[in-house]
Amino acid sequence: MAKLLRNPHVMQNRIELSEVISLGYSVKKSDIDRLPYFQAVVKETMRFHPLVPLLLPYKAKNDLEICGFTIPKDNHVLVNIWAIARDLGYWKDPLSFLLERFLGCNIDFRGRDFEYLPFGAGKRICLSIPLGLRMVHLVLASIIRSFSRKLP
Repeated sequence: MAKLLRNPHVMQNRIELSEVISLGYSVKKSDIDRLPYFQAVVKETMRFHPLVPLLLPYKAKNDLEICGFTIPKDNHVLVNIWAIARDLGYWKDPLSFLLERFLGCNIDFRGRDFEYLPFGAGKRICLSIPLGLRMVHLVLASIIRSFSRKLP
């Protein structure tokens, strides 16, 4: 909600919600697939504010070298998802809230696109992705559609 309030141009999703969901009806799971702009709002928010900023614990099975750094066998490494989400090598203008980066593209949060890992990846990916996404989409869409908000 804070990102939406600080970026009033993003409130276009209120118009999209009104066009897809008839007045007097509640938001349903089947409605979310018809809301690409709203889905981009959720994806960009999750990119900007990952649920767990340091994630993906990894134990090196052998000595390995990554970007000139040697990681000795049996050492533990954490992946800094917060930093990846702000990396100019992956994202154009990473400190801006830009929905366009998720409109018309197939960047996925299921651990296949390693520049976007809000739920982790690999064996330790979050098991409740379907429930979490469904709840975020339904609750946020209901709030946006039902109430007008503005900063004081």
